[in-house]
Parts: sequence; C-alpha cells; structure tokens
Amino acid sequence: MQPGTRLITSVRRGEIRWLNYLLASGLALGSDAGLFLLLLDAGLSPVPASATGYCAGILVHWMISSRLVFADGAAARGTGERHRQKLLFVGSAFVGLAVTTAIVGGASALGFDPRLAKLAAIVVSFQTTYLLRRHIVFRAAAA
Repeated sequence: MQPGTRLITSVRRGEIRWLNYLLASGLALGSDAGLFLLLLDAGLSPVPASATGYCAGILVHWMISSRLVFADGAAARGTGERHRQKLLFVGSAFVGLAVTTAIVGGASALGFDPRLAKLAAIVVSFQTTYLLRRHIVFRAAAA
C-alpha cells in the first residue's frame, strides 16, 4: 500500500469512527434529553435534571462505545485494563457532565431557557468527550 493510500484509509476509518460515535451519542442523548425533560416537567430544577439525564446517557454511551465505536481498542472483559477503561470513560463523562452543568447552570442563572442552554452544552460536551475517549480512553483504537 502506498503512503497516500494509507493516509486516505486512515482518514476514512476516522470518519467512520466519528460517525459511529455520533450515532452512539445520539442514542445516549435520547436517553439524556428524555430524562431531562421528564424531570423538568416533574418540577426538578434544571441543574439536577440535567445532571441526572447526563448520567443516564453515560451508561448508554459506554455500552455502545465499547462494543461498536471503539471495539478495536476496548480491552477484554474482566481484565484490569477493561476496568481502567471504564474508569477513564466515567472520568471523561464527568468532564462532559461538568461542561454540561456549567453551561446549563450559568445560562439558567442569566435567565436563558434551560432547553436552549442544554442544546449548547450538547455540542461542547460531545466534542470534548469524543476527543478524550479517542485519545485517552481507547487510544489503541485511534491508531
């Protein structure tokens, strides 16, 4: 294979991985946003509603990410490395959670609609967690 061909193949593989991550994120977001809206309607304030929804999305995202998106970088089940990946995945999710709650909380405090703040938080949190997961949590898959 020629060097240019390897680069193109690598770019395509990266694009497919990103698209699969987008799909996984969409499914996790459905869990997150659905619960967020239910909790808002039940009278919970925006920040805890946002945090609770996000936590539900973490579980959905791990299931899809470790089995589809980054399967080639996921450690074998039951190993110490798999446990380390789970901890790093949760850590990356907490970074995303901090981003999400800061944006929703800050915007809500300024009088913005929490739903619009949540949309802004989704974009920022998505890219942040993708980069962390690609380069740290499942780094073997990024190669």
